[in-house]
Amino acid sequence: MTVPGTGADRLLQIERARQAVMLEGRSMTDMLVQGWYESAWIERSWRRCLANGQRPQDRVSFEVVGEAHMRRTAEANRTLVGAARPVLEQLGRAIASTRYFAILTNEEGVVIDAHGPIDRGDRRATLITRVGVDLSERSVGTTSIGAALAELQPVWLHRGEHFFQDTGCYSCAGAPLFGPDGRCVGMLDLTGIDAAERPELKHLVAQSARSIENALALTRPHRLVLRLNWPGRLLGDEDDGLLCLDGDGWVTGSNGAARQMIAALAPAPQGPVHCSELFAQPWEPLFDRVAQGEQAPLDLALWSGLRLTCLAQPAGDARAGAAARLPLRDVEIALIRKAVGDARGNVAEAARALGISRATVYRKLAQKAPRG
Repeated sequence: MTVPGTGADRLLQIERARQAVMLEGRSMTDMLVQGWYESAWIERSWRRCLANGQRPQDRVSFEVVGEAHMRRTAEANRTLVGAARPVLEQLGRAIASTRYFAILTNEEGVVIDAHGPIDRGDRRATLITRVGVDLSERSVGTTSIGAALAELQPVWLHRGEHFFQDTGCYSCAGAPLFGPDGRCVGMLDLTGIDAAERPELKHLVAQSARSIENALALTRPHRLVLRLNWPGRLLGDEDDGLLCLDGDGWVTGSNGAARQMIAALAPAPQGPVHCSELFAQPWEPLFDRVAQGEQAPLDLALWSGLRLTCLAQPAGDARAGAAARLPLRDVEIALIRKAVGDARGNVAEAARALGISRATVYRKLAQKAPRG
């Protein structure tokens, strides 16, 4: 008998699901596993593999794409690799003691970079971290790589949840990567070999994917970057929406957070979008504020009737982070001063609007005022 919630119980549940789908032709929900699986995406992937003529006992060769294909892939993904490299280095430190490592692929599932504590003495690690190896679903079956690219959402797979028996030694978390135009450009994967189950890596890989997407957005040519968030949220971290504008107000790039906040940007626009189509107010003053050195956040009205808090930054400052020109403490103070002003001096009302205590409001206002 296995104890519910233990690692042995998880592996037994996985085996029951595999038997239901692959050997008996039934749905895994016919078994007593529906409470374990939060969605049917694993089953969809397994069934796609079966429909492709793949069988769990088939050997996996981990083939590398042809030389010409590899050259085209390397050239097409040069920007993605550059944007991801600092994030991969940070990930390497975060997972150094876990026996997991990071893999970056393009939108086809072809490896374009790898980083972290890769055991080069383990052939199973070497095979999947070679630049150019095809780790797509059609090549190696169900993995976090193929699943993330097919489902376009972060995923976690543990051992037997992979389709092939040959890949049952891996545990992996994956998240898709979306470019500045909202289209999927690849995915980020964290893989361990015969490693302990670490479902929390799904959060880490999703968070790291956002960092890469932010860096990608800022690679687009732009004159102005708008950092966006909902009123009451402090600006200056990876959760900000990023909107890049050229000198004429055309959107040149955005990150996922901005596309979730502004409905007109999602799904991916089919043509150029001007900021006048997004904001229910003149856009030229945004450039004027930056030219005048204005550093305080402002409210930005959308055509939907919603409002966002916005911090406008010139090109270059945003690449170095929100604090490059305006320290985060100053952003906080400016935001609190604005809330108090909007509440006509009522500190209690401003504190409620910001979701903080009155004591925090008084303490922040007693600090040095913003520069500029």
